[in-house]
Amino acid sequence: MGTGMANRKTWLQQKLFGQGPVIAFLWGMLLITAITAVFSGRLELGFVAVATLALAMAPALLASKLEIVLPVPFVAAITLFVFSSLFLGEAFDFYNRFWWWDKVLHGVSAIGFGMIGFLFAFMLFEGDRYAAPPAALSLIAFCVAITVGSLWEVFEYLMDTFFGMNMQKTGLDDTMEDIMVNAVGATIGSLSGYYYLKGHRFGLTQLIGEFVRLNRQLYRKSKEQLRKINKD
Repeated sequence: MGTGMANRKTWLQQKLFGQGPVIAFLWGMLLITAITAVFSGRLELGFVAVATLALAMAPALLASKLEIVLPVPFVAAITLFVFSSLFLGEAFDFYNRFWWWDKVLHGVSAIGFGMIGFLFAFMLFEGDRYAAPPAALSLIAFCVAITVGSLWEVFEYLMDTFFGMNMQKTGLDDTMEDIMVNAVGATIGSLSGYYYLKGHRFGLTQLIGEFVRLNRQLYRKSKEQLRKINKD
C-alpha cells in the first residue's frame, strides 16, 4: 500500500513537475480556474479550463504510453498553444479582441506540424539519412502541415454551415489568409528538418536534434551512421 502510493506520487511529480516550472504553473492555474469557476457558477469557463488542461496534458500522457520522450520545449509549446487557443481565445475572447490572434496561432501550429511531419517521415526511415534526400523529407513534412491546416479550414466551414458558428469570420478572405499563413509556417517547420539533416544546429533544428537524441530507438540508423562518421 505504502509502496503503491509512493510510486503514484513519483509518477505525478514526474508528469506535473518534471515538465518544467512554466508548464506546471499553467497546468496549476487551469486547474485552480476550473475549480473556482465551478464553485462560482461559471460553468462555461470551468468547462473551457478543464478542456484546455486535458488537451495540454494529453500529448505528455500519450507520449508516455507510446514510450516516446518529449523534450520540455515541445511540451511547453503545446501547452502554450492550447492555452492561447482555447483558454485565452475562447474564454477571454482574444479572437475578437485582437484581429491577429488567430493568424499567429495558425502560423505557430503550422510550424509545429511541419516539424512533426518531418520527425514522423524521418522515423519511417528509422533515421536513415541516405534512404531519402533531405529535400524529399522536407517536402513530406510540408505536405503534412498543409494537409492539417486545410482540414482545419474544412472543419471551420462545417461548423459555420451546420451549427451557425462564426469560425471563418469574414468567410473566403479569412480562409485564404489562414491558408497562406499556414503555408509560411509549414515552410519554416519543414525547412528546419532540411537544415537539421544538412548538419546545421540552430533554433528549431536543435529542438529536432533533441527529440531524435531522446528517442534513439526510433532513429537507430541515424545513430549508427553518426557512429561510423565519428570513427572515420
